[in-house]
Amino acid sequence: MAYLLLFFSAFGAATLLPLQSEAVLLGLLVQTQHSAYLLLVVATIGNVLGSCVNWYLGLKIEQFKDKKWFPVSEKNMLKAEKIYQKYGFWSLLLSWTPIIGDPITLIAGLMKENFWRFLLIVTIAKGGRYAFIYLVYIGLF
Repeated sequence: MAYLLLFFSAFGAATLLPLQSEAVLLGLLVQTQHSAYLLLVVATIGNVLGSCVNWYLGLKIEQFKDKKWFPVSEKNMLKAEKIYQKYGFWSLLLSWTPIIGDPITLIAGLMKENFWRFLLIVTIAKGGRYAFIYLVYIGLF
């Protein structure tokens, strides 16, 4: 059950929903009854899959961006698009960051970024963030 909770919090946090998965991960790490490695894998998979939803929405954004319910502001979209245009697919390394990370993954879809390259870079970025959190937790940073 704990792994499922972590998966869904990580998935939701990577979409444009205002959720946080780091607190759930740390709470489960503190309990020490779960495999740290498995927690990191589950969080990474959930977070990456959430980013894949953003990428897909980016492919279809022209149909939705003017809808009232659309969760990304024009300002954040333009900011993410400028970063993406300047740095290209390497900007996906910032997909783990608050505020701009989710819009960047959406913009990657809008810009028709190759899905497999997207998946590789986002997995590195998101997995790296969770690994860093774990290293901080165990006192290496």
